[in-house]
Amino acid sequence: EAMRLAFDLHRHQVRKGTGIPYMSHLMAVGALVLEHGGSEDEAIAALLHDAVEDQGGAATLAQIDAKFGPEVAALVRALSDSIAEEGSESEEKEEWCARKKRYLEHLQEASASVRLISAADKLHNCRALVADLHAEGEAIWARFNARREKQLWFYREFYKILSGIERSRIVDA
Repeated sequence: EAMRLAFDLHRHQVRKGTGIPYMSHLMAVGALVLEHGGSEDEAIAALLHDAVEDQGGAATLAQIDAKFGPEVAALVRALSDSIAEEGSESEEKEEWCARKKRYLEHLQEASASVRLISAADKLHNCRALVADLHAEGEAIWARFNARREKQLWFYREFYKILSGIERSRIVDA
């Protein structure tokens, strides 16, 4: 059911600057969560981790709560750095740096489940970035809302926070 909902929500989306279906990212994050000991609820939240942020805001969160329960909905909510309220899904997101700073602050107090899913998400993003850098060079940074330096700052801070809380295979990766 979670795979179907993720596909329905993201079917027309591709990874930034590529033709790669966005669904591949969601499946990879779910697989990483399971490979690192995650539960079924954590895997479901991994598949849906971008649904609220990118595909419908508060209404999508309510749909996830109804289909998969409050635990999954709470995980998805905690993994979202912005959520449009009902009726305002088309509004612009808050500035990138402000959203990321708030997310990093939140991560320090987040549950182990949120940290696992977030680590899987960032690990897959980093792997894709490195592969794209090898294939296309520095031009890839133009795809993103934030410059190269800000992206690198975010990933360094993310790693610093997680490695300061716990050491695990996924954090080390």
